Amino acid sequence: MSEIRFPLPDVGEGLTEAEIVQWRVAPGDRIALDQVFVEIETAKSLVELPSAFEGVVSELLVDEGNTVNVGTPILVIQTDAAQSTDVSASAPAAAAVPAAPAPAAPAAP
Repeated sequence: MSEIRFPLPDVGEGLTEAEIVQWRVAPGDRIALDQVFVEIETAKSLVELPSAFEGVVSELLVDEGNTVNVGTPILVIQTDAAQSTDVSASAPAAAAVPAAPAPAAPAAP
């Protein structure tokens, strides 16, 4: 088994932190891919986070009611993968959104 430390993801909107509102899992629970495991609240909305991994929850790193920065590990999952992973260190950066193409210049008469 390997250990995955799941960080608070950037849920968009340019926000840098969120509050852990309610855990939907506890240590020892089996977690499935895409299963909602926590509710977080940003300055703009309440968000349910789905798991990107399957495994067994081994530790909740942040208590309900606490506010944490994006990238802070919040959950530890034991998986059947071959090696330990710190998702915050190995996750690819968000893809940049390409700029809109410049308007075409008018044709010369």
